[in-house]
Amino acid sequence: MKLLSFLSLSFMAFVPTLWAQQSPRETMDPKVTELWDPKPKKVMASPVMQPAPSDAIVLFDGKTLNEWTTLKGEPAAWDVKDGVMTVVKGKGDIKTKRAFGDVQLHLEWRSPAVIESEGQGRGNSGVFLQERYELQVLDSYESVTYANGQAGAIYKQSMPLVNATAKPGEWNSYDIVFTAPHFNEKGAVITPAYITVFHNGVIIQNHTQIWGPTEYKGLPLYVEHGKASIQLQDHSNPVSYRNIWVREL
Repeated sequence: MKLLSFLSLSFMAFVPTLWAQQSPRETMDPKVTELWDPKPKKVMASPVMQPAPSDAIVLFDGKTLNEWTTLKGEPAAWDVKDGVMTVVKGKGDIKTKRAFGDVQLHLEWRSPAVIESEGQGRGNSGVFLQERYELQVLDSYESVTYANGQAGAIYKQSMPLVNATAKPGEWNSYDIVFTAPHFNEKGAVITPAYITVFHNGVIIQNHTQIWGPTEYKGLPLYVEHGKASIQLQDHSNPVSYRNIWVREL
């Protein structure tokens, strides 16, 4: 509990500085919201290869991208081969055709075996719940970056409790429980979003409060919305995914 409180306070420590720089957001230095210390300790763990339960919606069966579109609603154009789908640089993010609220989500991801960059340029992708709340996907195995931007972070908000990232070229699993935010009739937040994440079977986000939509610059700020898609990011790195399924809660 002390660690969780510290992580929350670490984010909140940004607030005075961020508000001072909030206008205009476009000119704000993105480094302001980078948290470098403490660094989550490294733990070794194996991915959880969990088959879809009988009541799950299978979002990727290893064969087609029929459940996915581009952000413009066009057919998804990532590569599908040998039961795996892989980001194709420049083809853009993809999102589910279906919209979701509270969910249990399972997916497996793999960063490239060949290391061509470091930090945020190394095996970067992301899972966006409701198209706006990002759980970071990144090759964080013996790689240096800000703690709230590494694999398993709620990007630019909450660092993971530990670093459970597999070696480059090896599979990782995320098991996610996401509770969507709720708004009143005036659009104000009644309850924020919360997320619990297991990375390779190890808990890394424990009912973590999400402070608002993911922002590269500036403070997150909730804007009223309803159910929305699950989105996977094209960050120009050939990150692969497989065995993606979801249960509505």
